[in-house]
Amino acid sequence: MPLTIGDTAPDFEAETSEGPIHFYDWLGDSWGVLFSHPKDFTPICTTELGYMAKIKPEFDQRNVKIIGLSVDSTGDHERWAADIAETQGTAPNYPLIGDNDFKVAKLYGMLPADVSGDPKARTPADNQTVRNVFVIGPDKKIKLVLIYPMTTGRNFDEVLRVIDSLQLTAKHKVATPVNWKPGENVIIAGSVSNDQAKELFGEWEQPKPYIRIVPQPS
Repeated sequence: MPLTIGDTAPDFEAETSEGPIHFYDWLGDSWGVLFSHPKDFTPICTTELGYMAKIKPEFDQRNVKIIGLSVDSTGDHERWAADIAETQGTAPNYPLIGDNDFKVAKLYGMLPADVSGDPKARTPADNQTVRNVFVIGPDKKIKLVLIYPMTTGRNFDEVLRVIDSLQLTAKHKVATPVNWKPGENVIIAGSVSNDQAKELFGEWEQPKPYIRIVPQPS
């Protein structure tokens, strides 16, 4: 079954471009982003891996670890990294899981359980469902799932924006409105009574009883 928000992210052991990992141990107390690819040496994924490498410091600042996955071997990943560096200006600076046995893809519901055989005999279209982004919290719960078609490159700036919202709302009893960016006003969570809100926030704008707007807590 596909994983959804609130599910526990499955633990696993895997070979990566940076050596073997035990996922939970590797993640530690950090947030995590696991983003997957149907095959090495594909054009859109090449641009995505390069861009993620460029903005990795933004994830580091937020205590978020990045890990990629592609349904090929780590040897292929190494050769692909050279192409990514040449064409995008930055090679991957985070681990890339070699999932040539489809184990992690199946564990995360991205491929059917009965998939088997030689990954090199599969086309990108055979693996087109391996185009997910999972944001995982320090509690190992899935906080966000994004699924993209092969023809559309992912917006990782949006992933950063959602992480900013997730980290803010995990700490404060607020929610973020449409197109919110850090520093903009937020909305008091519906689970907070008016009496509680007065203690926490003092005053607020209230265009409707269910819309209570306050400055972003620091």
